[in-house]
Amino acid sequence: MQQVNSRGSFLCAQACLPYLLQAPNPHILTLAPPPSLEPKWWGPHTGYTLAKMGMSFVTLGLAAEFGPQGVAVTALRPRTVIATDAINMIPGVDAAGCRTPQIMADAAHAVLVREAAGFHGRFLIDDEVLAQAGVTDLSGYAVDASRPLLPDLFLD
Repeated sequence: MQQVNSRGSFLCAQACLPYLLQAPNPHILTLAPPPSLEPKWWGPHTGYTLAKMGMSFVTLGLAAEFGPQGVAVTALRPRTVIATDAINMIPGVDAAGCRTPQIMADAAHAVLVREAAGFHGRFLIDDEVLAQAGVTDLSGYAVDASRPLLPDLFLD
């Protein structure tokens, strides 16, 4: 995970920078949590947390580096667990308590159509992004609206 998550995020952004600088509204959007040094996130799964927080710190660094050049570098995190194929591999996690990937797609779209200038270094949550875009009924994103939603990791 370390080779892909933080290193991949960094190298991909560096390789894309020349093209982003030519774009009319350049964005880099990473799916990463807000940075946290809270032991409750580190103790149970240090390696996984390191991989995810590595992406968060790459986002902070790239925002500081690329932001002054007009490239928006932000991160997006779901508030609840998303029903991906990976969820089916985790014992004890019932996809019925998840939201569909569409919520992240819609939130990402809302972020990427924003004006890039001055919009960098932010850690955004999917439902908050959608609320700012005027979407307040999120029930259609639930796998099973009758079930309580499972909170995602790394959000306090």
